[in-house]
Amino acid sequence: MKSDEKLSTVSREIERSEKLAAVPRELEQADNIYAFKEIITIIENARKNAYKAVNRELISMYWEVGKYICDKVLFAKWGKSIVKEFSHFIQSNNPEINGFSASNIWRMKQFYETYAKNEKLAPLVREINWTQNLIIMARAKTEEEREFYLFLCNKNNYSKRELQRQIDSKLYERTMISDEINKDIFVRNPGLSVLRDSYVLEFLDIPEKHKEKDLQKAILANLRKFILEFGKDFSLIGEEYRVQVGNHDFKIDLLLYNRDLQCLVAIELKVVDFQPEHLGMLEFYLEALDRNVKKSNENPSVGLIFCAGKDDEVVEYTLSRSMSPALIAEYQTHLPEKNLLANKLRELRELAESEGLADDDGGGEE
Repeated sequence: MKSDEKLSTVSREIERSEKLAAVPRELEQADNIYAFKEIITIIENARKNAYKAVNRELISMYWEVGKYICDKVLFAKWGKSIVKEFSHFIQSNNPEINGFSASNIWRMKQFYETYAKNEKLAPLVREINWTQNLIIMARAKTEEEREFYLFLCNKNNYSKRELQRQIDSKLYERTMISDEINKDIFVRNPGLSVLRDSYVLEFLDIPEKHKEKDLQKAILANLRKFILEFGKDFSLIGEEYRVQVGNHDFKIDLLLYNRDLQCLVAIELKVVDFQPEHLGMLEFYLEALDRNVKKSNENPSVGLIFCAGKDDEVVEYTLSRSMSPALIAEYQTHLPEKNLLANKLRELRELAESEGLADDDGGGEE
């Protein structure tokens, strides 16, 4: 009996020793995994930097070829036949060199001519690939629009398809219109500048008439595309995010986080036109987030009311005395018409210019 007890005690001690020995091994494994991941990060960053360096050299080469062709057309009267002959010469004598069809050589000339006199944009074109440059050059009609998509493409690392989608959704026009209409709000609340008052959700594939639950469910099912529409600095914290105030629980439809601004973004979904009373609930949520959820190193939360429609005058009245960082946005479930947005943007700019002239006239002699 005593022998059995002795064996049992020894077994327990051995088991205890093995457990104690296992703890350092587990800690060591965790440290190793962390170290492995750091090494992978180093490798991935090196690959990205190498790709960017190669891409810069490639775009610089297209730039120099474009400049050379431009000079030959201008001073040596080169035309289509000589450029075509040059293309055949490369294919015959240097078949390993790709990308120099006659049409692509003319694009290099156009590329150089488009940006040669713009010191601001010339460095940006080297940060994105040739295909993206061709898309922007072909579809952006003004220098301002090209700058917009060049900057956005570089910042968000868009794929070809993502860039085409942003242009199809008229992101430039929508952003410029939003900035112009809401410029006073953005001055009061700079954090709102990452938001717009118009969003296009054509990818949701939901009927024209739908419920809030259907809208929320479709957004979550297409979260990657939804985040793309907002911008890649956004990430989802939660849906129907619960906040407690007093003895009551409340749910925010969608809670996002913006890395650039380091702040929470509360979104309220409304499948009806905006009503002034909607703002009160959002302001309540923002106060609850700032008091109970926001971390000390984060900036104040901002909010967005996502509605099926809005009357700009009603919105202006509602927000005129509000100091809360909130914006009212209209969403569409189909791609907008470019001409309508272009005309609206032109009208807003003409109005702003006329108001500026009126202000100047008002500052004359007494």
